[in-house]
Amino acid sequence: MKKNYLAIDLGAESGRTILGTLAAEKLVLSEIHRFPNQPVRLPGGFHWDILRLWAEVKAGIAKAVKSGVKLDSLGIDAWGVDFALLDRDGNLLGNPYHYRDHRTEGMIETAFHRLPRERIFAQTGCQFSPINSLYQLLSLAENNSPVLSAAQTFLTIPDLLNFWLTGRKVCEFTNATTTQCYDPRWKTWAVPLLEKMSIPTHIFPEIVPPGTILGRLRSSVAEETGAPDLPVVAPACHDTGSAVVAVPAENQDFAWLSSGTWSVLGAEVRQPCLTEKALAYNLTNEGGVFGTWRLSKNILGLWLIQECRRAWQHQGEDYSYDAMSKLAAESDPFIAVIDPDDASFFRPGDMPQKVQDFCQETGQRVPQSHGEIVRVVLESLALKYRFVLERLDELTGTRLAPLHIIGGGTQNRLLNQFTADATGRKVVTGPIEATAIGNLLMQAIALGHLANLSEARAVVRASFSPEIYASQPDSRWDEAYGKLLTFV
Repeated sequence: MKKNYLAIDLGAESGRTILGTLAAEKLVLSEIHRFPNQPVRLPGGFHWDILRLWAEVKAGIAKAVKSGVKLDSLGIDAWGVDFALLDRDGNLLGNPYHYRDHRTEGMIETAFHRLPRERIFAQTGCQFSPINSLYQLLSLAENNSPVLSAAQTFLTIPDLLNFWLTGRKVCEFTNATTTQCYDPRWKTWAVPLLEKMSIPTHIFPEIVPPGTILGRLRSSVAEETGAPDLPVVAPACHDTGSAVVAVPAENQDFAWLSSGTWSVLGAEVRQPCLTEKALAYNLTNEGGVFGTWRLSKNILGLWLIQECRRAWQHQGEDYSYDAMSKLAAESDPFIAVIDPDDASFFRPGDMPQKVQDFCQETGQRVPQSHGEIVRVVLESLALKYRFVLERLDELTGTRLAPLHIIGGGTQNRLLNQFTADATGRKVVTGPIEATAIGNLLMQAIALGHLANLSEARAVVRASFSPEIYASQPDSRWDEAYGKLLTFV
Protein backbone atom coordinates (compact mmCIF):
# COMPACT_ATOMS: atom_id res chain seq x y z
CA MET A 1 0.00 0.00 0.00
CA LYS A 2 1.37 3.39 -0.98
CA LYS A 3 2.23 5.91 1.72
CA ASN A 4 2.78 9.59 0.95
CA TYR A 5 4.86 12.01 3.00
CA LEU A 6 5.66 15.68 2.44
CA ALA A 7 9.17 16.98 3.20
CA ILE A 8 9.67 20.72 3.54
CA ASP A 9 13.41 21.18 3.17
CA LEU A 10 14.81 24.66 3.79
CA GLY A 11 18.40 25.39 2.82
CA ALA A 12 20.53 28.50 3.08
CA GLU A 13 20.08 29.28 -0.63
CA SER A 14 16.69 27.76 -1.49
CA GLY A 15 13.76 25.77 -0.17
CA ARG A 16 11.78 22.94 -1.68
CA THR A 17 8.72 20.86 -0.96
CA ILE A 18 9.18 17.21 -1.93
CA LEU A 19 6.49 14.53 -2.05
CA GLY A 20 7.78 11.07 -1.18
CA THR A 21 5.79 7.96 -2.08
CA LEU A 22 6.83 4.73 -0.36
CA ALA A 23 5.68 1.46 -1.94
CA ALA A 24 7.24 -1.98 -2.35
CA GLU A 25 10.27 -0.88 -0.28
CA LYS A 26 11.14 1.88 -2.74
CA LEU A 27 10.81 5.64 -2.41
CA VAL A 28 9.81 7.84 -5.35
CA LEU A 29 10.27 11.62 -5.17
CA SER A 30 8.23 14.37 -6.82
CA GLU A 31 9.16 18.03 -6.46
CA ILE A 32 6.03 20.02 -5.63
CA HIS A 33 7.40 23.50 -4.97
CA ARG A 34 10.78 25.24 -5.07
CA PHE A 35 11.63 28.78 -4.03
CA PRO A 36 14.64 30.99 -3.27
CA ASN A 37 15.67 31.75 0.29
CA GLN A 38 16.94 35.30 0.11
CA PRO A 39 18.07 37.06 3.28
CA VAL A 40 17.37 40.76 3.78
CA ARG A 41 19.83 43.43 4.86
CA LEU A 42 18.21 46.07 7.06
CA PRO A 43 19.81 49.09 8.80
CA GLY A 44 19.75 47.05 12.01
CA GLY A 45 21.36 43.90 10.63
CA PHE A 46 21.23 40.91 8.30
CA HIS A 47 18.04 38.86 8.64
CA TRP A 48 16.16 35.90 7.26
CA ASP A 49 12.86 36.74 5.58
CA ILE A 50 10.98 34.39 7.88
CA LEU A 51 7.49 35.55 6.94
CA ARG A 52 8.25 34.90 3.26
CA LEU A 53 9.51 31.43 4.19
CA TRP A 54 6.33 30.78 6.17
CA ALA A 55 4.25 31.80 3.15
CA GLU A 56 6.28 29.44 0.94
CA VAL A 57 5.83 26.57 3.42
CA LYS A 58 2.06 27.00 3.26
CA ALA A 59 2.16 27.37 -0.53
CA GLY A 60 4.03 24.07 -0.78
CA ILE A 61 1.47 22.30 1.39
CA ALA A 62 -1.39 23.76 -0.65
CA LYS A 63 0.21 22.63 -3.94
CA ALA A 64 0.65 19.11 -2.58
CA VAL A 65 -3.01 18.99 -1.55
CA LYS A 66 -4.13 20.26 -4.96
CA SER A 67 -2.14 17.47 -6.64
CA GLY A 68 -4.77 15.07 -5.33
CA VAL A 69 -2.38 12.85 -3.37
CA LYS A 70 -3.56 11.70 0.05
CA LEU A 71 -0.85 12.77 2.49
CA ASP A 72 0.03 10.70 5.56
CA SER A 73 2.24 13.32 7.25
CA LEU A 74 4.61 16.23 6.74
CA GLY A 75 7.93 17.27 8.28
CA ILE A 76 10.25 20.26 8.17
CA ASP A 77 14.05 20.40 8.24
CA ALA A 78 16.25 23.48 8.00
CA TRP A 79 19.70 24.78 8.80
CA GLY A 80 20.99 25.05 12.35
CA VAL A 81 22.10 27.75 14.82
CA ASP A 82 19.67 30.53 13.85
CA PHE A 83 16.61 31.08 16.00
CA ALA A 84 13.57 33.15 16.86
CA LEU A 85 12.54 34.60 20.20
CA LEU A 86 8.88 34.71 21.18
CA ASP A 87 7.08 36.79 23.80
CA ARG A 88 4.75 35.43 26.48
CA ASP A 89 1.87 35.28 23.98
CA GLY A 90 3.90 33.33 21.43
CA ASN A 91 4.41 36.33 19.16
CA LEU A 92 7.62 36.79 17.18
CA LEU A 93 10.04 39.33 18.66
CA GLY A 94 11.62 40.62 15.45
CA ASN A 95 12.93 38.91 12.33
CA PRO A 96 15.47 36.16 13.08
CA TYR A 97 19.04 37.19 12.35
CA HIS A 98 21.16 35.53 9.69
CA TYR A 99 24.21 33.69 11.01
CA ARG A 100 26.44 35.87 8.81
CA ASP A 101 25.37 39.04 10.59
CA HIS A 102 28.22 41.05 12.11
CA ARG A 103 26.78 41.13 15.64
CA THR A 104 28.72 38.03 16.70
CA GLU A 105 32.15 39.49 15.92
CA GLY A 106 34.33 39.20 19.01
CA MET A 107 31.75 37.17 20.91
CA ILE A 108 33.86 34.01 21.12
CA GLU A 109 36.59 36.01 22.86
CA THR A 110 33.96 37.57 25.13
CA ALA A 111 32.74 34.09 26.04
CA PHE A 112 36.27 32.99 26.92
CA HIS A 113 36.51 35.85 29.43
CA ARG A 114 33.54 34.34 31.21
CA LEU A 115 34.47 30.66 30.88
CA PRO A 116 37.61 29.01 29.47
CA ARG A 117 37.44 27.35 26.06
CA GLU A 118 38.05 23.92 27.56
CA ARG A 119 35.09 24.20 29.94
CA ILE A 120 32.75 25.41 27.22
CA PHE A 121 33.72 22.43 25.06
CA ALA A 122 33.33 20.02 27.99
CA GLN A 123 29.76 21.24 28.50
CA THR A 124 28.70 21.32 24.84
CA GLY A 125 31.04 19.27 22.63
CA CYS A 126 30.59 21.88 19.90
CA GLN A 127 33.09 23.40 17.52
CA PHE A 128 33.81 27.07 18.10
CA SER A 129 32.21 29.13 15.37
CA PRO A 130 30.85 32.69 15.60
CA ILE A 131 27.64 31.54 13.92
CA ASN A 132 26.60 29.36 16.87
CA SER A 133 23.42 30.29 18.73
CA LEU A 134 25.46 30.69 21.92
CA TYR A 135 27.35 33.69 20.54
CA GLN A 136 24.27 35.19 18.93
CA LEU A 137 22.54 35.06 22.32
CA LEU A 138 25.66 36.36 24.07
CA SER A 139 25.69 39.39 21.78
CA LEU A 140 22.13 40.16 22.92
CA ALA A 141 23.09 39.74 26.57
CA GLU A 142 26.21 41.92 26.19
CA ASN A 143 24.15 44.71 24.64
CA ASN A 144 21.33 44.46 27.20
CA SER A 145 18.87 43.74 24.41
CA PRO A 146 15.26 44.50 25.31
CA VAL A 147 14.28 41.67 22.97
CA LEU A 148 16.15 39.17 25.12
CA SER A 149 14.58 40.65 28.25
CA ALA A 150 11.10 40.25 26.79
CA ALA A 151 11.70 36.75 25.42
CA GLN A 152 9.83 33.80 26.89
CA THR A 153 10.70 31.13 24.31
CA PHE A 154 13.72 30.24 22.15
CA LEU A 155 12.98 28.22 19.01
CA THR A 156 15.35 27.31 16.20
CA ILE A 157 14.08 28.00 12.67
CA PRO A 158 12.40 24.61 12.01
CA ASP A 159 11.04 24.61 15.56
CA LEU A 160 9.45 28.02 14.94
CA LEU A 161 7.77 26.76 11.78
CA ASN A 162 6.61 23.63 13.61
CA PHE A 163 5.08 25.89 16.28
CA TRP A 164 3.24 27.87 13.64
CA LEU A 165 2.04 24.60 12.08
CA THR A 166 0.94 22.83 15.26
CA GLY A 167 0.96 25.24 18.22
CA ARG A 168 3.58 23.17 20.05
CA LYS A 169 6.69 24.95 21.37
CA VAL A 170 9.54 22.42 21.52
CA CYS A 171 13.10 22.10 20.21
CA GLU A 172 13.98 18.97 18.25
CA PHE A 173 17.12 17.21 19.47
CA THR A 174 19.34 17.27 16.34
CA ASN A 175 18.87 21.01 15.88
CA ALA A 176 19.23 21.75 19.60
CA THR A 177 22.68 20.15 19.54
CA THR A 178 23.91 22.63 16.90
CA THR A 179 23.36 25.64 19.16
CA GLN A 180 26.30 25.14 21.57
CA CYS A 181 23.70 25.53 24.30
CA TYR A 182 23.14 21.77 24.78
CA ASP A 183 25.06 19.50 27.15
CA PRO A 184 25.51 16.00 25.63
CA ARG A 185 26.65 14.55 28.95
CA TRP A 186 23.43 15.39 30.80
CA LYS A 187 21.22 15.34 27.69
CA THR A 188 19.66 18.70 28.41
CA TRP A 189 20.31 22.41 27.99
CA ALA A 190 23.71 23.54 29.32
CA VAL A 191 22.24 25.60 32.15
CA PRO A 192 25.50 26.35 34.06
CA LEU A 193 27.12 27.59 30.82
CA LEU A 194 24.11 29.72 29.89
CA GLU A 195 24.04 31.26 33.36
CA LYS A 196 27.74 32.16 33.04
CA MET A 197 26.90 33.95 29.78
CA SER A 198 23.99 35.86 31.41
CA ILE A 199 21.60 34.18 29.00
CA PRO A 200 18.17 33.55 30.57
CA THR A 201 17.60 29.81 30.87
CA HIS A 202 13.81 29.91 31.19
CA ILE A 203 13.50 30.57 27.43
CA PHE A 204 14.71 27.10 26.44
CA PRO A 205 11.80 24.68 25.91
CA GLU A 206 11.39 20.92 26.07
CA ILE A 207 13.68 18.92 23.76
CA VAL A 208 12.03 16.12 21.76
CA PRO A 209 13.76 13.28 19.87
CA PRO A 210 13.78 12.98 16.08
CA GLY A 211 10.78 11.06 14.86
CA THR A 212 8.39 12.71 17.34
CA ILE A 213 4.84 13.27 16.12
CA LEU A 214 4.29 16.85 17.25
CA GLY A 215 0.56 16.94 16.63
CA ARG A 216 -1.74 17.86 13.81
CA LEU A 217 -2.01 20.98 11.72
CA ARG A 218 -3.64 23.97 13.36
CA SER A 219 -7.17 24.38 12.05
CA SER A 220 -6.23 27.79 10.61
CA VAL A 221 -3.34 26.32 8.60
CA ALA A 222 -5.43 23.38 7.47
CA GLU A 223 -8.15 25.74 6.29
CA GLU A 224 -5.69 28.06 4.50
CA THR A 225 -3.86 25.24 2.70
CA GLY A 226 -6.80 22.90 2.13
CA ALA A 227 -4.89 20.18 3.99
CA PRO A 228 -6.69 17.52 6.00
CA ASP A 229 -6.17 16.77 9.69
CA LEU A 230 -2.51 16.00 9.01
CA PRO A 231 0.16 14.73 11.45
CA VAL A 232 3.30 16.87 11.67
CA VAL A 233 6.49 14.93 12.41
CA ALA A 234 9.77 16.34 13.68
CA PRO A 235 12.09 14.20 11.50
CA ALA A 236 15.69 15.15 12.16
CA CYS A 237 14.93 18.86 11.97
CA HIS A 238 18.56 19.76 11.32
CA ASP A 239 19.15 19.38 7.59
CA THR A 240 22.42 17.49 8.01
CA GLY A 241 20.78 15.22 10.56
CA SER A 242 18.16 14.28 7.98
CA ALA A 243 20.74 14.01 5.19
CA VAL A 244 22.84 11.46 7.11
CA VAL A 245 19.75 9.26 7.51
CA ALA A 246 19.79 8.95 3.70
CA VAL A 247 23.42 7.81 3.44
CA PRO A 248 23.19 4.46 1.59
CA ALA A 249 25.91 2.91 3.74
CA GLU A 250 26.27 -0.85 4.12
CA ASN A 251 29.20 -0.80 6.57
CA GLN A 252 29.72 0.88 9.93
CA ASP A 253 33.03 2.67 9.43
CA PHE A 254 32.08 5.03 6.63
CA ALA A 255 32.58 8.78 6.34
CA TRP A 256 29.89 11.13 5.08
CA LEU A 257 30.05 14.54 3.46
CA SER A 258 26.94 16.66 3.13
CA SER A 259 27.90 18.93 0.24
CA GLY A 260 26.12 22.20 -0.42
CA THR A 261 26.50 25.84 0.62
CA TRP A 262 28.25 24.34 3.63
CA SER A 263 30.29 21.17 3.51
CA VAL A 264 29.79 19.11 6.64
CA LEU A 265 32.19 16.18 6.88
CA GLY A 266 31.90 13.57 9.59
CA ALA A 267 31.53 10.07 10.97
CA GLU A 268 28.53 8.40 12.58
CA VAL A 269 29.46 7.42 16.14
CA ARG A 270 27.65 6.08 19.19
CA GLN A 271 29.00 8.49 21.80
CA PRO A 272 30.01 12.15 21.66
CA CYS A 273 33.78 12.66 21.55
CA LEU A 274 34.81 15.22 24.19
CA THR A 275 38.55 14.58 24.20
CA GLU A 276 41.35 17.13 24.16
CA LYS A 277 42.13 16.23 20.56
CA ALA A 278 38.53 16.78 19.46
CA LEU A 279 38.79 20.23 21.04
CA ALA A 280 42.18 20.90 19.44
CA TYR A 281 40.81 19.91 16.00
CA ASN A 282 37.69 22.06 16.58
CA LEU A 283 35.37 19.19 15.76
CA THR A 284 31.74 19.18 16.78
CA ASN A 285 29.36 16.62 18.23
CA GLU A 286 25.85 16.96 16.86
CA GLY A 287 22.96 14.67 17.56
CA GLY A 288 21.80 12.05 15.09
CA VAL A 289 18.89 9.63 15.06
CA PHE A 290 18.42 6.46 17.14
CA GLY A 291 21.24 7.13 19.58
CA THR A 292 23.86 8.14 17.02
CA TRP A 293 26.06 11.24 17.02
CA ARG A 294 27.61 13.11 14.14
CA LEU A 295 31.29 13.75 14.90
CA SER A 296 31.99 16.31 12.23
CA LYS A 297 33.34 19.63 11.07
CA ASN A 298 31.74 22.45 9.10
CA ILE A 299 33.70 23.64 6.06
CA LEU A 300 32.64 26.71 4.07
CA GLY A 301 31.94 24.52 1.04
CA LEU A 302 30.29 25.65 -2.17
CA TRP A 303 29.52 29.02 -0.59
CA LEU A 304 32.79 30.16 -2.16
CA ILE A 305 31.62 29.07 -5.63
CA GLN A 306 28.20 30.64 -5.09
CA GLU A 307 29.80 33.94 -4.13
CA CYS A 308 32.13 33.83 -7.16
CA ARG A 309 29.11 33.29 -9.39
CA ARG A 310 27.28 36.18 -7.74
CA ALA A 311 30.26 38.50 -8.22
CA TRP A 312 30.60 37.62 -11.89
CA GLN A 313 26.85 38.05 -12.42
CA HIS A 314 27.23 41.62 -11.21
CA GLN A 315 29.92 42.05 -13.86
CA GLY A 316 27.62 40.73 -16.60
CA GLU A 317 28.92 37.11 -16.73
CA ASP A 318 26.02 34.81 -15.84
CA TYR A 319 27.64 31.37 -15.58
CA SER A 320 25.80 28.20 -14.70
CA TYR A 321 27.52 26.01 -12.13
CA ASP A 322 28.21 23.45 -14.86
CA ALA A 323 29.87 26.13 -16.98
CA MET A 324 32.04 27.17 -14.04
CA SER A 325 33.17 23.56 -13.53
CA LYS A 326 33.95 23.26 -17.25
CA LEU A 327 36.14 26.37 -17.09
CA ALA A 328 37.92 24.92 -14.07
CA ALA A 329 38.50 21.56 -15.77
CA GLU A 330 40.14 23.36 -18.70
CA SER A 331 42.44 25.42 -16.45
CA ASP A 332 45.93 24.61 -15.17
CA PRO A 333 45.99 22.42 -12.04
CA PHE A 334 47.67 23.23 -8.72
CA ILE A 335 48.19 26.95 -9.32
CA ALA A 336 47.70 27.74 -5.62
CA VAL A 337 45.99 26.53 -2.45
CA ILE A 338 43.67 28.42 -0.12
CA ASP A 339 42.24 27.50 3.26
CA PRO A 340 38.48 27.53 2.50
CA ASP A 341 37.77 28.27 6.16
CA ASP A 342 39.94 31.38 6.38
CA ALA A 343 37.95 34.16 8.06
CA SER A 344 38.29 36.36 4.98
CA PHE A 345 35.93 34.07 3.04
CA PHE A 346 33.10 33.95 5.59
CA ARG A 347 31.18 37.15 4.79
CA PRO A 348 29.49 38.04 1.49
CA GLY A 349 31.60 40.10 -0.89
CA ASP A 350 33.85 39.96 -3.92
CA MET A 351 34.90 36.33 -3.51
CA PRO A 352 37.13 36.14 -6.64
CA GLN A 353 39.15 39.08 -5.31
CA LYS A 354 39.33 37.49 -1.86
CA VAL A 355 40.75 34.29 -3.39
CA GLN A 356 43.32 36.30 -5.34
CA ASP A 357 44.23 38.33 -2.26
CA PHE A 358 44.79 35.15 -0.20
CA CYS A 359 47.11 33.75 -2.86
CA GLN A 360 48.99 37.05 -3.12
CA GLU A 361 49.41 37.37 0.65
CA THR A 362 50.70 33.80 0.97
CA GLY A 363 53.29 34.26 -1.78
CA GLN A 364 51.66 31.94 -4.31
CA ARG A 365 50.88 32.30 -7.97
CA VAL A 366 47.70 34.36 -8.28
CA PRO A 367 44.93 32.79 -10.40
CA GLN A 368 43.78 35.21 -13.08
CA SER A 369 41.01 33.71 -15.21
CA HIS A 370 37.61 32.74 -13.89
CA GLY A 371 38.40 29.08 -14.55
CA GLU A 372 41.67 29.28 -12.60
CA ILE A 373 39.91 30.85 -9.61
CA VAL A 374 37.21 28.16 -9.58
CA ARG A 375 39.82 25.40 -9.90
CA VAL A 376 41.83 26.77 -6.96
CA VAL A 377 38.66 26.77 -4.84
CA LEU A 378 37.62 23.23 -5.82
CA GLU A 379 41.08 21.73 -5.35
CA SER A 380 41.38 23.46 -1.98
CA LEU A 381 38.02 22.11 -0.83
CA ALA A 382 39.15 18.57 -1.72
CA LEU A 383 42.37 19.10 0.22
CA LYS A 384 40.47 20.42 3.25
CA TYR A 385 38.29 17.30 3.13
CA ARG A 386 41.49 15.22 3.35
CA PHE A 387 42.64 17.27 6.34
CA VAL A 388 39.40 16.69 8.25
CA LEU A 389 39.17 13.01 7.26
CA GLU A 390 42.63 12.29 8.63
CA ARG A 391 41.63 13.76 11.98
CA LEU A 392 38.40 11.80 12.05
CA ASP A 393 40.40 8.64 11.31
CA GLU A 394 42.61 9.40 14.29
CA LEU A 395 39.74 10.01 16.70
CA THR A 396 37.66 7.02 15.61
CA GLY A 397 40.66 4.69 15.42
CA THR A 398 39.85 3.49 11.91
CA ARG A 399 40.33 4.49 8.30
CA LEU A 400 36.86 5.68 7.37
CA ALA A 401 35.83 4.45 3.94
CA PRO A 402 34.16 4.82 1.62
CA LEU A 403 33.39 8.53 1.68
CA HIS A 404 29.68 9.01 0.93
CA ILE A 405 28.91 12.42 -0.56
CA ILE A 406 25.27 13.45 -0.36
CA GLY A 407 23.29 16.57 -1.19
CA GLY A 408 23.21 19.06 -4.02
CA GLY A 409 26.99 19.28 -4.21
CA THR A 410 27.09 15.75 -5.60
CA GLN A 411 26.24 17.30 -8.96
CA ASN A 412 29.71 18.87 -9.09
CA ARG A 413 31.46 15.88 -10.63
CA LEU A 414 34.78 17.69 -10.90
CA LEU A 415 34.84 18.28 -7.14
CA ASN A 416 33.83 14.66 -6.53
CA GLN A 417 36.80 13.40 -8.56
CA PHE A 418 39.15 15.89 -6.91
CA THR A 419 37.93 14.61 -3.53
CA ALA A 420 38.65 10.98 -4.45
CA ASP A 421 42.11 11.96 -5.74
CA ALA A 422 43.05 14.20 -2.80
CA THR A 423 41.87 11.78 -0.10
CA GLY A 424 42.97 8.54 -1.79
CA ARG A 425 39.57 6.96 -1.01
CA LYS A 426 36.65 5.65 -2.96
CA VAL A 427 33.92 8.25 -3.19
CA VAL A 428 30.26 7.23 -3.46
CA THR A 429 27.90 10.05 -4.41
CA GLY A 430 24.17 10.34 -4.01
CA PRO A 431 21.41 10.74 -3.40
CA ILE A 432 21.20 14.40 -4.42
CA GLU A 433 18.06 15.15 -2.38
CA ALA A 434 19.46 13.38 0.69
CA THR A 435 18.05 15.87 3.17
CA ALA A 436 14.50 15.58 1.86
CA ILE A 437 14.86 11.79 1.63
CA GLY A 438 16.03 11.50 5.23
CA ASN A 439 13.16 13.74 6.30
CA LEU A 440 10.65 11.52 4.45
CA LEU A 441 12.09 8.29 5.84
CA MET A 442 12.00 9.56 9.41
CA GLN A 443 8.32 10.34 8.90
CA ALA A 444 7.82 6.77 7.70
CA ILE A 445 9.55 5.45 10.82
CA ALA A 446 7.54 7.75 13.09
CA LEU A 447 4.28 6.42 11.60
CA GLY A 448 5.43 2.79 11.89
CA HIS A 449 5.76 2.23 8.14
CA LEU A 450 9.49 1.44 8.51
CA ALA A 451 11.08 -0.13 11.57
CA ASN A 452 14.47 1.51 11.96
CA LEU A 453 17.49 3.23 10.41
CA SER A 454 18.74 0.04 8.74
CA GLU A 455 15.44 -0.40 6.92
CA ALA A 456 15.48 3.25 5.88
CA ARG A 457 18.95 2.96 4.38
CA ALA A 458 17.94 -0.22 2.56
CA VAL A 459 15.14 1.79 0.95
CA VAL A 460 17.70 4.39 -0.17
CA ARG A 461 19.90 1.72 -1.75
CA ALA A 462 16.91 0.18 -3.54
CA SER A 463 15.61 3.53 -4.80
CA PHE A 464 18.61 5.56 -5.94
CA SER A 465 21.69 4.65 -7.99
CA PRO A 466 25.01 6.04 -6.74
CA GLU A 467 28.00 7.19 -8.77
CA ILE A 468 31.42 5.82 -7.87
CA TYR A 469 34.69 7.77 -8.15
CA ALA A 470 37.96 5.90 -7.87
CA SER A 471 41.11 7.66 -6.70
CA GLN A 472 43.62 8.51 -9.42
CA PRO A 473 47.04 8.80 -7.74
CA ASP A 474 49.02 11.97 -8.46
CA SER A 475 51.92 13.12 -6.26
CA ARG A 476 50.98 16.75 -6.89
CA TRP A 477 48.07 16.33 -4.47
CA ASP A 478 50.55 15.54 -1.70
CA GLU A 479 52.59 18.63 -2.57
CA ALA A 480 49.48 20.81 -2.53
CA TYR A 481 48.41 19.25 0.78
CA GLY A 482 51.74 20.28 2.25
CA LYS A 483 50.88 23.86 1.33
CA LEU A 484 47.48 23.63 2.98
CA LEU A 485 49.08 22.42 6.20
CA THR A 486 51.00 25.68 6.45
CA PHE A 487 47.71 27.64 6.57
CA VAL A 488 45.46 25.59 8.88
